[in-house]
Amino acid sequence: MNNNDLLRRLRYNFEISDPKMVAIFRLADYETTVGQINAWMKKEEDPAFRVLDDLELAVFLNGFINDKRGKREGPPLPPEKFLNNNIILRKLKIALNLKDTDMLEILELVDMKISKHELSAFFRNPKQNQYRRCEDQILRKFVHGMQLKYRGKNK
Repeated sequence: MNNNDLLRRLRYNFEISDPKMVAIFRLADYETTVGQINAWMKKEEDPAFRVLDDLELAVFLNGFINDKRGKREGPPLPPEKFLNNNIILRKLKIALNLKDTDMLEILELVDMKISKHELSAFFRNPKQNQYRRCEDQILRKFVHGMQLKYRGKNK
């Protein structure tokens, strides 16, 4: 799943307007414009399309956490320069204050059944033997499950 597609889906799932998108970036101390956001939302074939890099997606996810949970005390976390699906999944879990059981229920909405142990392996340190890389399919299904949970099946 590419960064632009993920941002499009999150925006749709949570019905985030242009001004709200700008505000979410600002919550992570990053200034953007509606024009930049619209360029990220375009399809790849569109000449106005702009690739959303890992740093910009990390900034958005940090702002999303701040929006949903409130800013934490102390200095803000620096955004990651490189993201993988495990980090993205962790940030979504934090932003939405999800427990493992909540995440498993979201995956079950799209007929994906994994065990609690499999899920916890995504959040382990990559140096641990139990660590498991989160594949694109799992992240894609999780985001689709969030759509069903937060927007409903009829939208």
